[in-house]
Amino acid sequence: MARQQTVRRRASKPGPALQHGKYTFIVVFLAVPVAIYGLFVVSPYLQAIYFSLTDWTGLTATQEFVGFDNYVKLFGDEQFLVALKNNVILLLVVPAVTVLLGLFFASMLSVGRRGRSGIEGVRGSGVYKVVYFFPQVLSVAIVGVLFKYVFAPTEAGGIINGGLRAIGLDQLAVAWLGDPNFAFWCVVLVMIWSFVGFYVVLFSAAMQSIPKEIYEAALLDGASRYTTFLRVTLPLVWDTVQVGWVYLAIQAMDAFAFVHIMLGISGGPSRSGDVLGIALYRGAFSDYRFGYASAIGVVMLVLTLVVAVLFLRIARRERVELS
Repeated sequence: MARQQTVRRRASKPGPALQHGKYTFIVVFLAVPVAIYGLFVVSPYLQAIYFSLTDWTGLTATQEFVGFDNYVKLFGDEQFLVALKNNVILLLVVPAVTVLLGLFFASMLSVGRRGRSGIEGVRGSGVYKVVYFFPQVLSVAIVGVLFKYVFAPTEAGGIINGGLRAIGLDQLAVAWLGDPNFAFWCVVLVMIWSFVGFYVVLFSAAMQSIPKEIYEAALLDGASRYTTFLRVTLPLVWDTVQVGWVYLAIQAMDAFAFVHIMLGISGGPSRSGDVLGIALYRGAFSDYRFGYASAIGVVMLVLTLVVAVLFLRIARRERVELS
């Protein structure tokens, strides 16, 4: 009996030839994808890090190694600090407001009322989803140009100022994109408007996968809408919220197109709306300091990675499984 068990154990273990064949199979099928990833993804990062340590102007074939001089200049540059501050605001405000609005609207559209067939969305929820998702159909360039005219002065056809003056609120009409106090926040509002529709649809899909019986049980237990959302809906869609938040943080870092179109390459009045992407573009293609611009790019990379890792660790929690 013992001999039979030993034979069975030996037979269940793959031989050296099979092990060798398995590793060969893995190497053959992974070598090409890994090589392509390294060439087109990892290599540009490494080149940017190297250029950030040089004084390359972008117009010469040679560069002189200067070490961390570009980084020292960065953090001594007042305008860079303004851009960095604005990016930090974007990282904090845009994901938070977008996720909250997305969860609220998705909750109303998916489990907003109790109908004849059980828990369902508000009337016309299908139409609302299309309306909310509509900004995703428009390109960033179209959105930027559209809102540039929305916030324009009345003389230039500005919709907001024109509407305010039409109802007798002339004192509230200001040069929204020409005022350092409002220019950057106008961009923040436009970014939130542009992003929120996608997350309404994303969170709605996650909520519709929750069995309606769970909501029925919560109602029978006397749970309020707020308690139901906090104790039932949010835990069951938390994985989707977590992924959406990290993706939003990355999107918020890339505010270049919105700022460039709405405020210009200078970053608006007194450069109050400057962001890292605009500072990078200006340093590379206006000042011809590619080494300095590469240092800004490396700072953006590190900031994005730090935010993503921190949020994933902070937001990590036990997964809720549905039986």
